Amino acid sequence: MQNTSKEYDVVIARCRTLFVNKMGDYGSAWRILRLPSLTDQIFIKAQRIRSLQQNAVRKVDEGEVSEFIGIINYSLMALIQLEKGVVEQPDLNTEEAAKLYDEKIAVTKQLMLDKNHDYGEAWRDMRVSSLTDLILQKLLRVKQIENNAGKTIVSEGIDANYQDMINYAIFAMIHLDESK
Repeated sequence: MQNTSKEYDVVIARCRTLFVNKMGDYGSAWRILRLPSLTDQIFIKAQRIRSLQQNAVRKVDEGEVSEFIGIINYSLMALIQLEKGVVEQPDLNTEEAAKLYDEKIAVTKQLMLDKNHDYGEAWRDMRVSSLTDLILQKLLRVKQIENNAGKTIVSEGIDANYQDMINYAIFAMIHLDESK
C-alpha cells in the first residue's frame, strides 16, 4: 500500500498544480457555483470519459486524463463549497484556496487509505471503464440527494460521494499511467 500512497500523491500534485495555475488565471470565480452546478460539471467530464472509452473516433484532442483531473478538481471545489457555502463574489486568494484544497485532499486520502486497507487494493484489478461507471453512479446518487434537498435516510452524504469520485478518478489515473 506504500506504493499506492506515493502514486496517489503524484496524481494529486499534478491536479493541484493545474488548480493553482487556474486560480492564477481566473481567481476563485468557481466560488459562485452552487453544488448542482459543480455536480453537473463533473457529470459532463465523466460522460465524456465514457464516450471516449466507447467511441473509436475523437474530435477533440484531449484524452481521459484531463477529464479525470477535472473530476478531481471539481469534486474538491464541491467539498470546499460544502464547508464554506456559496458566495456572490469570488472571495479566496490562491493561497487560501490551495490551503482548503490540501485540507480536503488530506481527508480524502485518509479515507482511501482506510478503505484500501479493508478492501485489499481491489481497485488494482478493476478496469478504468468500471471506475468511470462507478463515478457516474456516484454522480447519479449525488443528483438524487441534491433533488432531495440534501436529505438521506440511510445513505452517506454528498461529501462521501465526492470523496469516492476523487478516489476512483485517482485510481483510474494511476491505471492509465501504468499502461503507458
